[in-house]
Amino acid sequence: MNTNEHTETPVQPLGFNHRDSPCETMFRRLDAEGRPAFIGYLPYGFPDPDASLDALHTMVGHGVDAVEIGLPYSDPVMDGPVIQAASQIALGAGERIAGVFRAVEAVAEAGGVPLVMSYWNLVFHYGVERFARDFANAGGAGLITPDLIPDEAGEWIEASDRHGLDRVFLVSPDSADDRLATVARDSRGFVYAAARMGVTGERSTLSASPEQLVARTRQAGARRVCVGIGVSTAEQAAKVGAYADGVIVGSALVHTLLADDGRSPRDTAEGLRLLAAKSDELAAGVRAARSR
Repeated sequence: MNTNEHTETPVQPLGFNHRDSPCETMFRRLDAEGRPAFIGYLPYGFPDPDASLDALHTMVGHGVDAVEIGLPYSDPVMDGPVIQAASQIALGAGERIAGVFRAVEAVAEAGGVPLVMSYWNLVFHYGVERFARDFANAGGAGLITPDLIPDEAGEWIEASDRHGLDRVFLVSPDSADDRLATVARDSRGFVYAAARMGVTGERSTLSASPEQLVARTRQAGARRVCVGIGVSTAEQAAKVGAYADGVIVGSALVHTLLADDGRSPRDTAEGLRLLAAKSDELAAGVRAARSR
């Protein structure tokens, strides 16, 4: 044998992270428990940066499996009045994008799956590669981009692949079949199915359209589909969880931390108590979804 010869170990091409999808790992665990995921939303920095970390811990401690950490934005076109008010409070309290990684770490440390929901302009100006790197280093799982479509997401698709991050695109009841197929192909983790057209907010009733949308999205090739926008009660959570992989709740949770005037934060201790109670209520609905 020629001792000068050596064999190089083949390596994967540089630039790609091959870890499993963090959200898919969560879904598989919950499949074994026979239930969907409970995904809760809260803007980072609301009611202030430190209190928001306490709120994130409270949510995970009271049944939330994955947390959508919102990046407050001055022009939140998809958000209803509750989340708009919370975002303005957060911006007024000095929230900045760099601080959101503290929130990501807080969710991960509490045992939840940390997601970030952000309008694309914020990520673009921070720097797509820089955001992906910092997000992954903080323990992030994936990014939800309500105003970014896959056709225009080439830079993000590449960066998320490089850092092993999930990417969640949205579909709505008026999405054509070819759009559903595109979103299903390019999403990683899950597809976010908006229960109805319009902005976020609590609703007393839900229509049948989200169930139809979930079925259409799965037929288009999506492995996991979660439903949000309008879910605000345990009964609604159970209804949605019976057919979706995850139940997404935003305004109903955020509302607990707002004062009765709808424009200012509630006393922090009282808000956290109400947030814990609402999380418990919704978690019970989610857990009962497939036991009917």
